[in-house]
Amino acid sequence: MTATTIGRRGLLATGTTLAASGIIRPPEARAAQQLNLVLESEVVILDPYMTTAAITRTFGFHVFDTLFAMDGQGRIQPQMVESHTVSADRLTWNFSLRPGLKFHDGTPVTATDVVASLNRWMPRDALGRMLREAHASLTTKGTLGFELVLKRPFPLVLDVLGKPNAPVPFILPERLAKTPGDQRITEIIGSGPFRFLPDQWRPGNVMVLEKFADYVPRSEPPDFLAGGKRVKVDSIALRVMPDQATGATALLANEIDYQQYVPFDWIPRLERSRDIKLLSLGGLHQFQGNFRLNHAAPPFDDPAVRRVLWKLVDQSTVLQAIGIPEKFRAPQCPSFWMCDAPYSTTAGAEIANFSIEEAKADLARTAYAGQPVQFLEVSGSISQTAAHVLIQNMKAAGFTVDEQQMDWGTVLARRARHDGWSMFAVYSNGVDMLTPLTHFYVASTCADYPGWSCDERIPALTRDFANAETLEERLRLTAEIQRLAYELTPSVMWGQFTIPAAYRTSLVGLMESSFPIFWNVEKA
Repeated sequence: MTATTIGRRGLLATGTTLAASGIIRPPEARAAQQLNLVLESEVVILDPYMTTAAITRTFGFHVFDTLFAMDGQGRIQPQMVESHTVSADRLTWNFSLRPGLKFHDGTPVTATDVVASLNRWMPRDALGRMLREAHASLTTKGTLGFELVLKRPFPLVLDVLGKPNAPVPFILPERLAKTPGDQRITEIIGSGPFRFLPDQWRPGNVMVLEKFADYVPRSEPPDFLAGGKRVKVDSIALRVMPDQATGATALLANEIDYQQYVPFDWIPRLERSRDIKLLSLGGLHQFQGNFRLNHAAPPFDDPAVRRVLWKLVDQSTVLQAIGIPEKFRAPQCPSFWMCDAPYSTTAGAEIANFSIEEAKADLARTAYAGQPVQFLEVSGSISQTAAHVLIQNMKAAGFTVDEQQMDWGTVLARRARHDGWSMFAVYSNGVDMLTPLTHFYVASTCADYPGWSCDERIPALTRDFANAETLEERLRLTAEIQRLAYELTPSVMWGQFTIPAAYRTSLVGLMESSFPIFWNVEKA
C-alpha cells in the first residue's frame, strides 16, 4: 500500500535544512555510480513479512530474493530455483536451488533457509495460508533441494511462491527466519542484488543500498521481477523529501535521478525539460484507491453504518479534486478487481449510487449515535485530498468526523491497533488488487489483518477460486465474492488512476514498471 509523502519529523530530527541544494549533497560530491532516488515514502518497516506496505516490498525486492518471480506478461518464472518437478498426481513437488547463491553475510543459501523462511511467511499471507492448509509437509532434500508434499492438488503452488504481492515470500537466513512471526527480525540480511548498509541509514534523511558483489544473476534478460538482475551502479540512495514538489525541484536541479511519484501540477513543467522523461503506465499498472475501514471498533463494527459510505463516494469527483489529469485516470470503476482487467465485474455494485440525501436517510435508520469517526490522514498526500472529499460528504450525511493528520509510517503503526482509528485513505498497485486471492482487503477476510473484516463465506469462496480449473468458474466466483464484499464493505474504492514517475535522461536501462526497479540501470 502506498502513501505519497513523508512528514518533517525525520528531517528535523537529523537537523537537515531545506536550503538550496542543501537537502542532499550537490551533484559534484556524489559518488559517480550512485543513484539518488525519491520513492513514494520512507522505508520504516524493514522486515518484509510484517507489512503489506508497498515501500517495504520495494525495499525487499532489492535486498532479498524469491524462489520464483513474475515476468512482464504475468507469468511465473524460476528465480532462485534452478529446476523443479511435480508428480503425476500433482501432490509431490521437488525443487532445487541454483548453486552459488549467498546471503549478504557471506553464508551460502541452503534449502534449510528456504523451509524456515516459508514456514515463517505462510501464516502471515492470505495465499501463504492457503498453501499451508493444502500442504502435508515441507522438508529439505540435501543442501539445495526441498520437497513440498500436498494433501490435495493445489493448482497455485508456483503462483504462490512467485507472487509479487506483499508480503512477498522472500528468503531469509534460517537464523532470522526463526524469529517469531509476531516479532520483527533484528538484522536485515538477504541474498538480493543490493545489501542494506545499517551504518549509513539516517531515518528521515537517507537509506543506502550497496551493490552485492557476490550476487549471482540469472542468465536470462531482465523481465519485470524475473530474469537476470545485474547491478550496474555502486549503490542507490533512497532520499527522504518533505513533499513531492521538493522532490520535483531536486529532479530538475539534477540533485536526484528519479522520483517515483511526481505532483500532477508539475507534469507540464517536467514535460518541457529535455533532461527529464516521464514514465506513465496504464491498465494493470494503474493504482486503486481505497478507504479502509476498521470493523473492530465503533462505528464501523456495524455493517449498516459501513454500507452508507457506498453512497458518499463519487470517484470522478475525488480524482478531479486530487488534480489527476483525465488521461491518467479511469472512469468510475465499480470493480474490486480493477477495471480493464481479467476479472473486472459490476456484481453487487448497484448499492454504490452516489447520493448524499439517500446516505443521510440510510444513516438515520442505523444505530449510529454520533460516535466520532477517527479518520487517519497522510499529511500532504493525494490520499489526504481523497479523504477530505469524503469527509465533507460524511459530515453532510450526519457523521461526526475526527480528522487526524500524520505521516504514513505513523498510519502503519496506528492501524495495527484494534482501536484508536476508524478508517484511512490509501492507494495500492493494481497488480495487488487483481483477484480475490491478492486484493488486500478481500484476501484478508477473517484473518488477523488491520481492519479485521470478516464474512466466513468469502474465505470459502476464495478457496474455491484457488482450486478452480477453468476461467469460466473463476469468473463466476469473482462475481459472487464481490457481491459479498459489497455487503461486508471491507473498503470503499475511491478511484483507479496512474501517477507518472520521472527520471533524468542520463539513466539508461530503467524498466517500465509500476514497481521501482533499479537493477540493470546505469548512468550514461
